[in-house]
Amino acid sequence: MLVAVVMLFVIGAMAALSIDVVTLYTARSEAQLAADAAALAAARVLANSGATSDRTGTLLASVETIPGPATAVAIQVAEQNQVGGAYLTGTNITAITFGGTDYTNPTITVKVQVTNLPTFFARIWGRANFTVAASATAEAYNPSGARALGTKNPVAPSCVKPWLLPNADPTSGTIIFHRFSGAIDVRSNLLGSAQTMSLACSGGNCTPPLNIPNPWTYYPGDSSSFPSPTSSLPSCTLVPSPTPYQESVAGCVQTPISCNSTVSIDTSNYGNARNTETADAVNCLTHAMNNQGDTVTSTNPPAVPFEFVAGADNPVAVANPGLAGQYVMVSDSLVTVPVFNVQAGSGLPCSAAPCSVQIIGFVQLFLNPSGAAALDSGLSDGNISTTVINIAGCGTGATGQPILGNGASPVAVRLISP
Repeated sequence: MLVAVVMLFVIGAMAALSIDVVTLYTARSEAQLAADAAALAAARVLANSGATSDRTGTLLASVETIPGPATAVAIQVAEQNQVGGAYLTGTNITAITFGGTDYTNPTITVKVQVTNLPTFFARIWGRANFTVAASATAEAYNPSGARALGTKNPVAPSCVKPWLLPNADPTSGTIIFHRFSGAIDVRSNLLGSAQTMSLACSGGNCTPPLNIPNPWTYYPGDSSSFPSPTSSLPSCTLVPSPTPYQESVAGCVQTPISCNSTVSIDTSNYGNARNTETADAVNCLTHAMNNQGDTVTSTNPPAVPFEFVAGADNPVAVANPGLAGQYVMVSDSLVTVPVFNVQAGSGLPCSAAPCSVQIIGFVQLFLNPSGAAALDSGLSDGNISTTVINIAGCGTGATGQPILGNGASPVAVRLISP
């Protein structure tokens, strides 16, 4: 009987202590989730700032300034998380540090600590509070340059638009990327520049023979390489019944386009309908029907990180009008466009269908509102006003499993620790 009574108290004490242990482990998991979210959000700021495409390091130094945009976002996101039933505050962010081996893969580490978690049954041993801490490191990975060589991984972004640009820099008259290394050419002045992108096919007729197009003119991608999405399509009165091509422009093509992959050109003869469809689909994508789409702030050449301002027709501003005119982290006006090889054996010139080209890089563009819309749809010429936000070269030396991109960005954001 005595043993039974003692066992009753022992088992009860163990059960009581297990509640404290479970509470501690739960709080530790919550702290880790908060650190992960903060690090990933800050890395997204690094990616969208253009810092990973700036060889001078000017943008990276600006965005990594403490306090600066990356640290501000890290704290803001961390404070949206609860640990032990209480929201975190800035005092719980014990450290934010930056690292990385070069400008193409900057990292950010966020450390979270909570010191005043109350105990329940451990108080009988004089322990009134627990401390939990967590750390996470995220990377903004751009494969350009030396990072694309050896065993470094290529990227495979999704939501890539069906516009194939040649590897030709309109600002310098040279190439954008070096084909093997993926390095951005030292003569390139694309980053931050405003460029008008137009259709390479005269009169909308893309039937062969096709030659290497002029810089910043595109060939449309074939639906076999850029299948139109079947869900999450934007809706607007401008495109009540979108064609598959318009769905690929206004929606998100879920099929990733990998570095060094081969894609097909749409060699059909659309006539001027191609430009009209492009104009309407881009206006639909960018919410620019009423000239109330998002805008981007920058200098040229860029000396400060790119920042995106929500327009009144942005869905988040429609839901909350107070957000119109405020800075946002992402925008539907941000798109990724593939760049193809223009050297011998690249597929062009093409004398007969099918015509295929090799993807050797990507450019991330901001589609600018211009006049009454995001492009000159009144003339239906399909000229798209763009600002270059990021440049990501693949490099044929890149090996390994491709890293999936994040929506409209060719600069992949990923956790590398823990």
